[in-house]
Amino acid sequence: MSVLSRAFKRESVNNYIAADSHMERVLTTKDLISLGVGTVIGTGIFILPGHEAAEHAGPAVAIAFLIAAVFSGLSGMAFAEFSSAMPVAGSAYSYGGVIYGEIIGWLLGWSLIVEYFLAVSAIATGFSAYLGNLLTIFNIHMPKALMAGPMEGGVVNLFAMLIILIVAAILSRGLSTSKKIENGAVVLKIVILALFIIGGSFFIKTTNYVPFYPKEFHSGLGGLNGIWAATASIIFAFLGFDTIAAHAAEVKNPQKTMVRGIVGTVIVSALLYTLFSIVLTGIVNYKKLGVDDPAAFALQVVHQTQFSVVITVGALIGMFTAVLALVYASSRLAYSFGRDGLLPSSLGRISKGSHLPVNALIVAVAIEMIFAGLIPLSTLASLINAGTLVAFMFINFGILILRRRKDLAHDGFKVPGYPVIPFIGGLLSLFFISQLSAETLKMFGIWLVIGIIWYFAYGIKHSKMS
Repeated sequence: MSVLSRAFKRESVNNYIAADSHMERVLTTKDLISLGVGTVIGTGIFILPGHEAAEHAGPAVAIAFLIAAVFSGLSGMAFAEFSSAMPVAGSAYSYGGVIYGEIIGWLLGWSLIVEYFLAVSAIATGFSAYLGNLLTIFNIHMPKALMAGPMEGGVVNLFAMLIILIVAAILSRGLSTSKKIENGAVVLKIVILALFIIGGSFFIKTTNYVPFYPKEFHSGLGGLNGIWAATASIIFAFLGFDTIAAHAAEVKNPQKTMVRGIVGTVIVSALLYTLFSIVLTGIVNYKKLGVDDPAAFALQVVHQTQFSVVITVGALIGMFTAVLALVYASSRLAYSFGRDGLLPSSLGRISKGSHLPVNALIVAVAIEMIFAGLIPLSTLASLINAGTLVAFMFINFGILILRRRKDLAHDGFKVPGYPVIPFIGGLLSLFFISQLSAETLKMFGIWLVIGIIWYFAYGIKHSKMS
């Protein structure tokens, strides 16, 4: 067998199921929606609506969120069908290995590393900024050396590292403890967002909606490039639903539970994001919203300073739940690589006592803490969308191959409108990739080249398929 033929050899889903059999199936639909919403409604809702309104779409940013939600829903259904047919850990990495071959699966997993690992660090950095702002309200001023990494004139972002460490301590106590904390925090976060949406609606000035889609953003075909650019950036906000697929090996009745968790997450998140954006751009003119804490800023503009503190607390809770869910997903991804030998096999060990991939959790947390402590948010965030969209593209197109595989179960959820809907989802993914900046695509291309080098230098020799 040639090296190329070996690289495209397909993994057996039964091998994955056997390897994951030591994991406990304890997650329900409610737990999955909580994990999904906990991730999706994180940094995105408290930062992105303001920046995208100011820079790309004006009040029409609400339309961009709706488009992103519909696109995410299409991709979410594809993930749901895959996780129903293959209830294993690893998400797109494992699915790619079975459908396309080991090297494509590895590169999808390599892309997910960008998505999960950097997203944890980016959100933790945002958490640190919000916490620093909250402390200043109470006249507590942290030295810049401990609030920013060396690239921003500091030494280390202490709060960003600490929140990841706290999350790791919670996760190490097992699924029962972490899911209770996640579920409770998500409910509290939704209540605070509802208060902003309902309370803020009384301060809306309809003149702020005119023009709804400002001429300054009109460019490209039909003048819609501003909305497309906003939508491409907003995809980052919806990355949480695909992390649900990473937990398929720990879900009760995955054939039904996975689709309910994924679709439920998309619906709840789309509703909150859209209403939040409408209220935000109604309170303050879009030109003033290019700040990192737009909701708190909007409330200060209408002299609701005390309530702005509540929103800041809600943002901190939102980012905490997002970090918790993403550290959880990233550790399962690292476990999957170790399980298959593409990274050191010690990562693929499951603790007999806790039924958790402890080694994978430790490594994931260590890397994420280093990124969060030393690298600024803007640098971290630039690559996340690329990794997400590449995974979306392969999974949508992968449905066309999955349906033809006679060796896989097809008794669970199926994407409606086959083959048109998954094909459209794949094309949309490709289109949004084309909307990313040239610098982002260049950096992501370099990342993929590093992944290919690692695969042929280490992975293909140590892979369990060898």
